Parts: sequence; C-alpha cells; structure tokens
Amino acid sequence: MSLTREPVSPTRRSGRLWLRRRAAATAAALALAGGTIALGPTAAQAMIAPGGGSHLALSGPAASRPAVGHPATSSPAVVWARTVSGREVRVPRPRFTPTPVHPEKITHPLLDFMGSTVAAHFSARAARLAPSTASVPQLPGIDISAYQGNINWGSIARYIDFSYAKATEGTYYTNPYFYNQYEGPYYAGLIRGAYHFAIPNNSSGKTQADYFIAHGGGWSADGKTLPGALDIEYNPYGSECYYLTQSQMVSWIWSFVHEYAYREHAYPVIYSTTDWWKTCTGNNGGFGNYDPLWIANYSASNGGPLPRGWGFYTFWQYADHGSLPGDQDVFNGAYTQLKTIATKG
Repeated sequence: MSLTREPVSPTRRSGRLWLRRRAAATAAALALAGGTIALGPTAAQAMIAPGGGSHLALSGPAASRPAVGHPATSSPAVVWARTVSGREVRVPRPRFTPTPVHPEKITHPLLDFMGSTVAAHFSARAARLAPSTASVPQLPGIDISAYQGNINWGSIARYIDFSYAKATEGTYYTNPYFYNQYEGPYYAGLIRGAYHFAIPNNSSGKTQADYFIAHGGGWSADGKTLPGALDIEYNPYGSECYYLTQSQMVSWIWSFVHEYAYREHAYPVIYSTTDWWKTCTGNNGGFGNYDPLWIANYSASNGGPLPRGWGFYTFWQYADHGSLPGDQDVFNGAYTQLKTIATKG
C-alpha cells in the first residue's frame, strides 16, 4: 500500500528528526538507569538485531562498533581466532555435527541462569564458607539474568569491573531485560559480556551458537566487550547430562565452540563445574588450549580442583548471592589483562 503525503519542508523535517532523537535518547537513558521505563519482552527483544547479526540495534557509541563475526551468508574456508593463551589459530569452516535430539518441555527459561543448578550440588555449610569480595584478591564482577530485572548501573558500577548477562537459552528464549543488562554496563564504563544457557538435547551446538550470536552474543574488539560465554551445567529439566553420552556431549560442545570461534574470531568462555565436566564429558581435556574457563565452585578457595586440560581459571563464580545483584564472580588477573581480552579476544 502506498500513501501520498504533502512534501515536508526542510525546517519541519529537521524539527521532527530532532524531537525523535531527543525522545529516543531520553528513553534509553531512563532504561539504562535501572528500570524507570520497564522494558517488557516485546520492547526489549525489539532492540536485538534480527537474524544473523551479532550486535544490538543501537544509537551512540555502540552503533559504530565494527562487526567482528562473519554473517551467516559469508563462508570463507578458513578464518583465524584467538585462544585463551592469546595465540591466533586457524579455524576451518565448521561442519554440522549431529547429536541426538530429545526435546524436553521447557517450562521456566526465566529461572535458568548461570549457576541456577549448581548450588544444590554444594552443601549448605560449604556455601557459607564462600569468600566475600573483600577477601578475594582478584577483580570483582557479577553475572545476571532476567531474574534480576532492570539494574541501576550507576549505583553499583564502582564496586565491580565486569558483568556478564544472559542473552539466550536454546533456540527459543531471549532475555527480556538484556538491553538494560548489556548496554547498561557499557555506558557505566564497565567491561561487559553475554552468555548462552545451553540445552544440548534440544538442538545442535552450531545451531545454538548461531542463535546466541544473532541475539546479542557476538564479540566486538572495542575494549569493552568480552567474548561470549557458554553456560553448560546440570540439566534443569531432567537427566543432568541431557541424555547424551560423554562422547556426544564433547561433540556438541565442540560444535558450539567451533561455530562461535569461526564467526566471531575469538573462542568462547566455557562455564561449568568440575563435577559436571567429569560426569558428562569424561573430564575431556581438549578445550583447555582454546577456551577460557569460568569455574563455578562455592566451597573451595581459588576455584578448587579444575577440569582436566585447564591449568588456571579465567573467571571464578564463588557464590550464588552476595551484596551485589546476581552471582558473585572474580576475574583471575589484572585490569590490563581483562582489557586485553575485551580488545583482542
């Protein structure tokens, strides 16, 4: 359908444009301040760039950041990606790796977050022994999800150096508060990242990596954005290993990792517990040369025993609650090292 309108004079056009920009800037500032304007699922998700893009549709500094990943339509035979050690390695074009699919009834994605299944595997006494931020000699941070809602970043930014927000789960869910939780830290001067809650028996690793990238999980070499994280933990809907064998689980994780590295030029962080990793992957040691480790352990100092293949952790989730919103984390290094990861992957 076409509409015929009278010509708009340059003066009227510029006036309307100024009003639209002023209104948009005011709305964004209120949303980032912590929920004066509450973004519901429709509004929040509308700010995610549709299909294949790895960045949010925004104005301001974020809009000018260069896209790092290859769009789905571009498929060079080999690309280079940076590993946990800072090496650049060749990543061949990923091939589809089928794994058994046993879709489960998904009933509470809003309640699935990094560590939501972990606390039950540590005793109540052990949880009380978790260190406070004051006793941890590393950079403090948090990870958050829709469970926390909109956050007033101005009130907490001075207490942390980084933040990760849940972006997606499976191929069916996006965080309705993601705009506030991802762009808020950026404008508050923090280094931020996004994570994906994996449901391996619902679809392939490659498919879920693509969904994650398309809905805010991509990486930008802007010094403010950390590589995306794969949250792989106990199944919140059934069998803790998602009805996959250890070999099938390892194949699924590689499928996700290769796709993300191929498209974003940086290997994703892997979040898990040592217990889950041993049980569900057979303590596979192949990922330690490529992916940064985010260990969850609420009962031991310094992250406790690590999965095979990793000699150190990059992030440690040491408590599922504390004085700050969400789970309590630390980065294992100096601020300059955190900044390097956000700049070079």
